[in-house]
Amino acid sequence: MAQPDTDMQELSRAIRRIEIRSKRLASEMFSGEYHSSFKGRGIEFSNIREYSWGDDVRTIDWNTSARKSELYVKLFAEERERTLLLVVDGSGSMLFGSCRRLKRGLAAEVCALLGFSALMNNDKVGLLIFTDRVEKYIPPRKGRSHLLAILEEIFTLKPVSRKTSVNAALAFIRNTHKRQAIVFLLTDLFDEDYEKGMQVLNVRHDFVLVHLSDPLDAGLPRGGIIALEDAETEEQLMLDCSTLRGAERYRTMRLYERRDLEQRLQRKNIETVFLETGRSIIGPLNRFFRHRGTRV
Repeated sequence: MAQPDTDMQELSRAIRRIEIRSKRLASEMFSGEYHSSFKGRGIEFSNIREYSWGDDVRTIDWNTSARKSELYVKLFAEERERTLLLVVDGSGSMLFGSCRRLKRGLAAEVCALLGFSALMNNDKVGLLIFTDRVEKYIPPRKGRSHLLAILEEIFTLKPVSRKTSVNAALAFIRNTHKRQAIVFLLTDLFDEDYEKGMQVLNVRHDFVLVHLSDPLDAGLPRGGIIALEDAETEEQLMLDCSTLRGAERYRTMRLYERRDLEQRLQRKNIETVFLETGRSIIGPLNRFFRHRGTRV
């Protein structure tokens, strides 16, 4: 009877560990990189001050200057507040992981780091979990408790479907987010025909694909006849990995698929970060932010 309480306590501890680590990383490394990578939507009026020699005459506030009989200029600041939308794949394949964490756990870590970086820049954070339909949508808001609720939802949601349709999520975003947002899509991409939808979304929003994988997605160990089951369709496939040749054939096939994916995304100008369950997220994300910051 005590099992549910035990599970919730363990979940709370896991989220707390992620929070502590993510807040530290966001504060020390990623908050500034996030700010540099995703600028505000423009500039807005913030204040006035007396004119100083060298000020741009185009910024003179003539109404105020007339009232005060002295020249005053308008001051402007970046319109910083933005919306970060975390779009997380909730399909069956995200519950796989051969290393210390599942793909879903990896997604939660990335969402925590991005979320705290956004909050430190006064941005709102929202969540969309999808399978072949929209499973859960949490509208963007600010605040630590709101972000922790998002992380808990990623860990605990029991989706109706186990399948994947990236286009279902992309269509929902197009219909609900008319103003420009920062959209991070976290998925293992066990789907097809999604590039066009991503390209369309990328026109309006700052769109970034985070591709999640596991070492066994790329290659299987040599070990006799191996039964593979599709976590989304439950279809099974028998592979002969009893010989080095059999294992290498599978690895070569997956390598070709990965290169083809990278080339297709590159042709569509889809910014992509590749992460793996058995490796740290810090290096790839840091490289992404630094590279993007130089282009903004």
